[in-house]
Amino acid sequence: MGDVLAGIHATWKFETDAVLIRFERGIRAPRLFQTLRERRVPHEALGAVTLSPGKRGTVVLHAVPRAGADPLMAAADGQLKEGCDPYRLVLPAEREKLAEYYADELRACLGPERGEPAERFLVAAPEPPLQFKAYDGKASFDGRNVSIRWFWTGASTAKWRAGDQSFAVSDLCGVQWRSPDGPDGYLRLLRRGVDAEPVQPDQDPAAVVFGLGYGPVHESLPFAAAVLQAVRDTDRAVPVPVPVGAGRRDPADIADRIRYLGDLHQAGLVTDDEFSAKKAELLAEL
Repeated sequence: MGDVLAGIHATWKFETDAVLIRFERGIRAPRLFQTLRERRVPHEALGAVTLSPGKRGTVVLHAVPRAGADPLMAAADGQLKEGCDPYRLVLPAEREKLAEYYADELRACLGPERGEPAERFLVAAPEPPLQFKAYDGKASFDGRNVSIRWFWTGASTAKWRAGDQSFAVSDLCGVQWRSPDGPDGYLRLLRRGVDAEPVQPDQDPAAVVFGLGYGPVHESLPFAAAVLQAVRDTDRAVPVPVPVGAGRRDPADIADRIRYLGDLHQAGLVTDDEFSAKKAELLAEL
């Protein structure tokens, strides 16, 4: 379509295959919107489009994402307040007819899979590096590893004894985020091979707890989404095939394979140990 619809705190640009959402960065805009800045939502990521009355003389155009299509919404797990939902465009009531037009146009772009959960994330998560301060520690994510440095003023004895933590994305299977707007907010890293019923977050060295002014939504939720995206990408990564043949191999072919392996390593698709082992195998064939 190529048209633009400006609302309160956001502007939607209707592209051929997606909706480009640009958020305002003014002091009245929700801080989560200011952090996200811009999001490109492919039509295939949407499950429905609704238009409903809003508060105080407004209407709300809502592009409802499919389950599993957006790591941010997957991490939020229904805990976002309406005003912080990045898929809601609030418009003055006098623009209702225009909103109806764009709602119909957008519905026509939805695919046959709109009622099904997405098999992979279709909307990009915020990019690392990311960090935020919780009540008991500082969490950092560089794209490959999540690090936690404990604060002596807030961390429990159990966490102090465990020491500062670092978790490779490849060792994780998910993330739990409980909104800091509730009484018991926290972010927990779910580790492969660890019991499904972990200890309380304040005793778990793989979790940080929130509190008043700590772990705010606009910092901790994008962080959780980025980690979740990285975990899913690691799960979907294809192992690097390194066939072992008889006899010696062409050095140029070996060099090309090592370069390719290095590219995958830099992209975070193979671990340091996997890179070293596969590289040694290739060099042994020379």
